[in-house]
Amino acid sequence: MEEIRDIFESVGAILEGHFQLTSGRHSNTYIQCARVLENPVVTEKLVSKWVKKLNQSEKLSCDVVVGPAVGGIILSYELGKQLKKRAIFAEREAGKLALRRLFTIEPGDRVIVVEDVVTTGGSVLETMDLVKSKGGEIVAVCSLVDRGSNFNPGVLYLPLLKIEVASFQKEECPLCQKGIAIEIPGSRRLKEQP
Repeated sequence: MEEIRDIFESVGAILEGHFQLTSGRHSNTYIQCARVLENPVVTEKLVSKWVKKLNQSEKLSCDVVVGPAVGGIILSYELGKQLKKRAIFAEREAGKLALRRLFTIEPGDRVIVVEDVVTTGGSVLETMDLVKSKGGEIVAVCSLVDRGSNFNPGVLYLPLLKIEVASFQKEECPLCQKGIAIEIPGSRRLKEQP
């Protein structure tokens, strides 16, 4: 994992400050995976680490790879490319993740879910529920970063980097109490602003 952390640090993907995460929680650290994913060679190298682990067992074979937009789009594509499987993404429609653009998951499809960063696991769990509602079977979940969430999707979970990062409810945030300005860098901006 040290090699992975070095990659994130070398491209400036680990930010320090006061951030509101997609989950609504506040943190002094933000992981901007887009800084990593903007480099196709690095992305290919990182995703190949999942492929190596996934190819170790026939039980982990899949029919389709799906990621929630925006963080999972590039990753689902690259993992699908390396596994030679379909790659799709779920996106928000009326506030909920949905399959659009004629994407489908057929009953019995074996699915790998990918995400860039997992904090509470909300987007991954919502994607898993979507897959299950279509009759798909989740065989694994992959993320670039696990922010120390103790996330357990109930299937094999393959984070490439685990970073213990403190996060707080808005009401308990020491950064808010100090009056430090907040940034909301995620792809899904919350309606409530601090």
